Amino acid sequence: MAKAKTAYVCTDCGAEHPKWQGSCAECGAWNTLSEIVLAPASAAKPSVGAQRSSYAGVAAGVPRITPLTAVALTTEARTLTGIGELDRVLGGGLVEGSVVLIGGDPGIGKSTLLLQMLGTLGAHLSSVYVTGEESLAQVAARAQRLGLPLEPLQALAETCIERILEQAAAMRPRVLVIDSIQTIWTELLTAAPGSVSQVRESAAKLTRYAKETGTSVFLVGHVTKEGGIAGPRVLEHMVDAVLYFEGESGSRFRVLRAFKNRFGAVNELGVFAMSDKGLREVPNPSAIFLSAHAGPTSGSAVMVTREGTRPLLVEVQALVDQSSLGNPRRVTLGLEQNRLAMLLAVLHRHGGVAAYDQDVFVNVVGGIRVQETAADLPVLLAVLSSLRDRPLPEHTIAFGEVGLSGEIRPVPNGEERLKEAAHHGFRRAIVPKANAPKKGRVGEMEVVGVERLSEAIDACR
Repeated sequence: MAKAKTAYVCTDCGAEHPKWQGSCAECGAWNTLSEIVLAPASAAKPSVGAQRSSYAGVAAGVPRITPLTAVALTTEARTLTGIGELDRVLGGGLVEGSVVLIGGDPGIGKSTLLLQMLGTLGAHLSSVYVTGEESLAQVAARAQRLGLPLEPLQALAETCIERILEQAAAMRPRVLVIDSIQTIWTELLTAAPGSVSQVRESAAKLTRYAKETGTSVFLVGHVTKEGGIAGPRVLEHMVDAVLYFEGESGSRFRVLRAFKNRFGAVNELGVFAMSDKGLREVPNPSAIFLSAHAGPTSGSAVMVTREGTRPLLVEVQALVDQSSLGNPRRVTLGLEQNRLAMLLAVLHRHGGVAAYDQDVFVNVVGGIRVQETAADLPVLLAVLSSLRDRPLPEHTIAFGEVGLSGEIRPVPNGEERLKEAAHHGFRRAIVPKANAPKKGRVGEMEVVGVERLSEAIDACR
């Protein structure tokens, strides 16, 4: 028997190397090379999945160069899933031939969400739920526990990708769910299921099948300790959308965030609440991100962040305490730690407030992660409030980017942020002057435009 040819692939960038080495020659990452099998150790019988060697357009004949003016431009037909928050994250619904990868920690609700989606879609759209981790009895018991109708749900317990594609080719479902991609293997490779080569090849076959038949495919992926999808990084490049479940272990709220989407906005958020009947949509997400204080509290500031296509009100909390260490701690949850250190330096240099001997802890309520610079001004105001033990004025919101010279820079979509704050009953806003309206008011809310950090500090007194 001929020995199988092997290579070493980088799990971060997907570059292949003929032999193992400490670091990747392409991206420079260390200890990321994993062995893959390039050729089968024995000749395997070609199957339905193995015969697929190209993407969409093969059925029309030999691929040829076509001017884009001759291509019929049609809007993608969207199919609503019946779950509004999931439709929002997907960009408006399911697109034919799309491949969506959903990742998250174990038990966070990936399988539950997809099973609920199929329970709604199954009544008018043929669908199949492929499980590689549970038996059909377990899937049926879960569906019954969630209160879903069992008649429209079609399930398949199989892990071989060739047999899955044979079953799918016979039934031709419009939606196909694979739970999970790490359990799927191909008979063309001898590597164990879950290895880099098996995950990559199985995902490639499913992607080809989706593009050729127009089937919407959902892939469930496990995550590593670092929070990324287990397996090769190239898996995220092959699919059309990558969705991640976020949420604290002790909280019943779950946040579904789009990190990649070819058919919609990136960083779009969908908020769910876990109950005994599965995941429930949260119609007003801003309410769960705001703490209910009995009265004014020091170290708390409310900001308006924009995630995807909608603004959200988020509370930023700060705690400043005397440090007993030579190197004071800078701890952040939901924010970038290096940015906090930079903002504290700006506060000292241009605001005249020193915190070099203080421990500073910053937290974003609700387990959400704020990735935009509009959080700079509320973070500084919360830190200043905790340091002085003086609450900010009631019903006040703030947003704005803080520059290294102490200037307050404008942020995108300022008008929408102000309207969202006024809608929730806030009466005062501290924003960059370029984002402030000429009238100085939005409805009943007063808008204070500031250009320098010192002006923002004076506006909070």
